[in-house]
Amino acid sequence: MRTQRVKALAALVLMSPVFFLTGCSKVSELGFPADVTSVNDQALPLWQGAWIAAGVVGVITLILILWPAVFHRAKVGAPEFPKQTQYNIPVEIIYTVIPFIIVAVMFFYTVQKENVIVAKSTTAMHQIAVNGFQWSWQFSYLDAGKGAVVTGTTAAAPVLVIPLGEPVRYTFTGNDVIHGFWVPAFMIQIQNLPGVTNQLEFTAKKLGEYPGRCNMHCGRAHSQMRFTVKVVTPTEYKNYLESLKGSQA
Repeated sequence: MRTQRVKALAALVLMSPVFFLTGCSKVSELGFPADVTSVNDQALPLWQGAWIAAGVVGVITLILILWPAVFHRAKVGAPEFPKQTQYNIPVEIIYTVIPFIIVAVMFFYTVQKENVIVAKSTTAMHQIAVNGFQWSWQFSYLDAGKGAVVTGTTAAAPVLVIPLGEPVRYTFTGNDVIHGFWVPAFMIQIQNLPGVTNQLEFTAKKLGEYPGRCNMHCGRAHSQMRFTVKVVTPTEYKNYLESLKGSQA
């Protein structure tokens, strides 16, 4: 009977990482697409590392839970309560130090990746202003002049057109309350704050259309604050800017 319990525990422990890995459609992406923007290049490895660390900690925790449950069960007919230990200084130090090390390592890599993501270069080829308001978005293409503005409504979500392979600097502002510019596929979220200007620079690396939305509860029609990011070729982007300039005439 004891041998059967040992085999069952060993099988469960060995299969836990398999369940963890196969639970995601692609281990390399873990729910987010790769190579979509320059932000993904930095954020995806951090996302992967966090899940791997969680999986390892989960397996170890499972072992620590099952070990006493399987191997230290009370024997049938045991005459007295087992000896209780109040303190175990080495064990207490271990389970204090190990979580601290895990958090410190994750903090280090988070700061490292964040510094790269928010860094601004002098080589940004385009500038776009993103303004959030109740309850839609306004995109101003500064390269095309002051009148090159696309304004959405709750009934007609706006489209943010950006070029493939060319760095764009975005300026984020808010008119009224706090909004959150969020494009899940880009692994990007940045807040539009009234009276505060935030900036982010990144390069789109894959053609396509990507849904975006506000992820800060900003009022009655918050759920309708949607938009689409459309990544086009540089030639198409240039033509799009020209069409915006033409609409100003």
